[in-house]
Amino acid sequence: MKKTTLMAALLVAIPTMASAGESRSDTYNFVDNWPTHYVFDDGTDLGLVLKYQYDVDRFSNDEGRLADAQTNRRKEFGFYVKKKGVYDATVGYDFQARTWLDTYLRVQSKALLGKDVGAFRIGFSKTPVGFEGNTSTGATTFLESALPTQAIYANRRLGVDWAWERPHYLVNAGYYAGGDLNGGSDGRMLAARFAWVPHNQPGDVIHLGVSASEESPDGTTDGRGIYTPPSARLRANPEAGLAARLVDSGNLAPTDHIDRTGFEGLWIRGPWSIQGEYLHAVVAPDGARPNYDASGYYAFASWVVTGESRPYSSGNVGNIKPEGPYGALELALRYSELDLDDSPIPGGRERDWTLGANWYINRYLKLQVNYVHVQSDRRGLSVDPKVVEVRAQIQF
Repeated sequence: MKKTTLMAALLVAIPTMASAGESRSDTYNFVDNWPTHYVFDDGTDLGLVLKYQYDVDRFSNDEGRLADAQTNRRKEFGFYVKKKGVYDATVGYDFQARTWLDTYLRVQSKALLGKDVGAFRIGFSKTPVGFEGNTSTGATTFLESALPTQAIYANRRLGVDWAWERPHYLVNAGYYAGGDLNGGSDGRMLAARFAWVPHNQPGDVIHLGVSASEESPDGTTDGRGIYTPPSARLRANPEAGLAARLVDSGNLAPTDHIDRTGFEGLWIRGPWSIQGEYLHAVVAPDGARPNYDASGYYAFASWVVTGESRPYSSGNVGNIKPEGPYGALELALRYSELDLDDSPIPGGRERDWTLGANWYINRYLKLQVNYVHVQSDRRGLSVDPKVVEVRAQIQF
């Protein structure tokens, strides 16, 4: 409650400060910056961020396992302050999921040390293992992350990290401890990611990357003195955020450590692109039991019918920026697969085909439609639903 109150107070203060300076036309471009941020005469940029998504999911051929739904998917609100080449800081919160988002301070080494050896960050941020997991949830080609990303990606942690970016490569390494701002994921993690980018021009990108991490989760003791041992759990929904999960490892406890590895690739050539990723996790138990192995991959192709290219920057992709008066239209097809079966754990297997269409109306508005054909099997029960899902998004 104290964290949420502090967040609300900060968010009220930011627009008040911005309005107080609007009369200074020499330092504020109303047309370019309205309504989200204010740029001071020394280059400091103070602004608000908003992401709102509303989803409608419809299921068929699901054996009664999945219920049609329509509701808010995300209601994210936050603020940032940054000065190019010096620092940036952000705080974010999703009021729909009631979870904290990126909340960190990052400093550029050249401003701090006089020499460019990368950027240093401290706070709550995404861990570097995986490509799609590090893509903004407002910039994904499909409504939901692919099966292996859902199950294996470690999401955000509290810690420190370092990133060194050059035109043709990117290195990112971090140490995380103390869990997360949402009260979970206690333990420690070391993680690193390296990407080689031999082609790095607008509309002409080749990105190849590898990543790895080792996590040592901690147990917890509640207010009643009851101890819960460290554990892991890998699971995924059928690439529909409002659906129940069809494959699930269950609670794997006690867990000694979790090793994750990833391999990723991206190719962009004009309006065409191909993206793929393989993720693997090994959960090592605390005891004589055998390790639990899980793995999965996805691959998809995208065509921007109106001719624009998917933008690429800092080792990841963003939303397409329409060039015409009627926006940009993108079509995409993805195949993903996840294997959570590893004797004696019957976590299940799932394979999804997803056909998607995205209409980028302008830089703030986006409409998405997905059709997902699912094949899943767990404990001998096959469930093969068909999903139609629609999302309306506003983001600035």
